[in-house]
Amino acid sequence: MTKMLLLALGLTFAGTAAHAQSMKPAKTAKAAGPQIEFMEVKYDFGSIKQGDIVDHVFKFKNTGTQPLVISNIGVSCGCTTPSWTKEPVQPGKIGTISAKFNSAGKMGMQTKVLTVDSNSAGGTTTVSLVGEVKEAATASNK
Repeated sequence: MTKMLLLALGLTFAGTAAHAQSMKPAKTAKAAGPQIEFMEVKYDFGSIKQGDIVDHVFKFKNTGTQPLVISNIGVSCGCTTPSWTKEPVQPGKIGTISAKFNSAGKMGMQTKVLTVDSNSAGGTTTVSLVGEVKEAATASNK
């Protein structure tokens, strides 16, 4: 009986200790070098009429330890024009990427991907614009 009681108490203490250790938040060190972290990686512009222009700003933070530099942004289509923070973004600071999508000549569901090249420890990353382009109303179908 005493052995059973000791075994039960031992298991209880072991379980409590294991649970307490798993509840401690892990300390994470800042990534060495620059690190890009976007506030959002996909912007859904909903439904627009053909010919409308969508203009959206993606914000990012340098969560690393050295200045972050965006060297280039590639686009999946000539209908999307990017512009971005050209100067180095210091650790802890915010930068932006502006994406302008011209829906002229487009119809249906659209996904426009911007490929961001930087000196971030993660290397190349992407953000995207998504939504639907509907036919613009004409005089004959009003």
